[in-house]
Amino acid sequence: MTTFTDLGLSPKVLDAVEAAGYTIPTPIQAGAIPHALQRKDVLGIAQTGTGKTASFVLPMLTLLEQGRARARMPRTLILEPTRELAAQVEENFVKYGKNHRLNVALLIGGVSFDDQLRKLERGADVLIATPGRLLDHFERGKLLLSAVDILVIDEADRMLDMGFIPDIERICKLIPFTRQTLFFSATMPPEITKLTEQFLHSPVRIEVAKAATTAKTVEQKLVKSGKKDWEKRAILRDLIRAEADGLKNAIIFCNRKKDVSELFRSLVKHEFDAGALHGDMDQRARTTMLANFKDNKLKILVASDVAARGLDIPDVSHVFNFDVPIHSEDYVHRIGRTGRAGRSGKAFTIVTQADAKYLAAIEKLIGEDITWHDGDLSTLPVSSEPDEAPRRGRGGRDKPAPKRRRNEGRERERPQSEIDIIAAAEKAKEIEVEPLDDQPVIRTADKPNKVAIKAENDQRRARPEQRSEPRRDHRRDRDDMGAAPIGFGDEIPAFMLIDTKI
Repeated sequence: MTTFTDLGLSPKVLDAVEAAGYTIPTPIQAGAIPHALQRKDVLGIAQTGTGKTASFVLPMLTLLEQGRARARMPRTLILEPTRELAAQVEENFVKYGKNHRLNVALLIGGVSFDDQLRKLERGADVLIATPGRLLDHFERGKLLLSAVDILVIDEADRMLDMGFIPDIERICKLIPFTRQTLFFSATMPPEITKLTEQFLHSPVRIEVAKAATTAKTVEQKLVKSGKKDWEKRAILRDLIRAEADGLKNAIIFCNRKKDVSELFRSLVKHEFDAGALHGDMDQRARTTMLANFKDNKLKILVASDVAARGLDIPDVSHVFNFDVPIHSEDYVHRIGRTGRAGRSGKAFTIVTQADAKYLAAIEKLIGEDITWHDGDLSTLPVSSEPDEAPRRGRGGRDKPAPKRRRNEGRERERPQSEIDIIAAAEKAKEIEVEPLDDQPVIRTADKPNKVAIKAENDQRRARPEQRSEPRRDHRRDRDDMGAAPIGFGDEIPAFMLIDTKI
């Protein structure tokens, strides 16, 4: 059996690993660490919870024992998709690098630029950053990337989901071509494969599990529900109570940040020990909430997918999907928060009729059928209301139904010829069709025909002698007005009728 001493790590690193209580590396660690120590590019594919972080932290610590950093010129760069993942990697460097004197800088949003700049000016051996904040410092001229020897791109598929791929491509072009690149991802969609072909040079591919598979230590169950949110909340509370004996702590995932807040308030109202975590919270609140959950000060954490990727909370007993994820890969990451490091865990997913196609995509991705907890969707009572698709983010919010226009849906006929008008009149069962010169006049029992009325009015205007009372133009009754000004005819503006002294 392979141990950490067989991987070629330095004595300082081995001492820190032993102090942390680890002796046997995970498959991804055993496969990636020796090649990383040989300065080869590595493409690591492994499901979440298999120890990918240590796969690059431990060899980097060994390689960084020689040399020193210069101001604003970091020696290594690690890119993470979220602030929480970046902070977690920093914690790993602190834990495993306790025997090293390395400067570790963290560049994430929600933290003062000045504090981060002071760390860069001291010289960073390890720079851990999210792409946006890294480029902010670079564009301000506060950071140079020409001395980066090792580039790590972690959770690459999450980078793709969050739209960071253009930023990653730009950053890779700013770093020396001779760098070593360590690339880790849980799944390999085509866009990620194209990225690896562009920026990795003859990489060693380490794939310890089939892409997008779930851990065998996680018991997965599906729970049927009606489409109303209050029904889903009631079912969730019943599940939590039913699992009370084995539930140490739990993460509940929602698709939308709005639903995170609503579900959190509902659980607190029903006297559950719960907290909330989503992307709109400020960094201090997010860090505090996550720390409280890790320290078992909170039993339940309601979260968006910001907590689904890579967060190392070793002993989560349960995961509940309040919403079925729209992207099937997210399901793999969500339930990967439990059953970590060989422990057992349970994952429950609440499913409505509208979730059927998303559930089918998940089962196709993971290559297995998930069992139902208490009967499938066919046992639900038939609802007369239309199903609603799962909602996620701003684009998924309910849109108000368009206002129904008056007389909408009625057939409107606008005949243009005499034959069409007569045919329309016969169809509407007109009571009288009376021709008037060239245009027919049609009078109906319920409402007048607009075309016929217009034609009749035009005829009457052409024969003013037939009027019972001639129309008077009161503006022309005054004797002192004389002839109408040239160019106005009968329509004289009112301001020209005002008496003035000459």
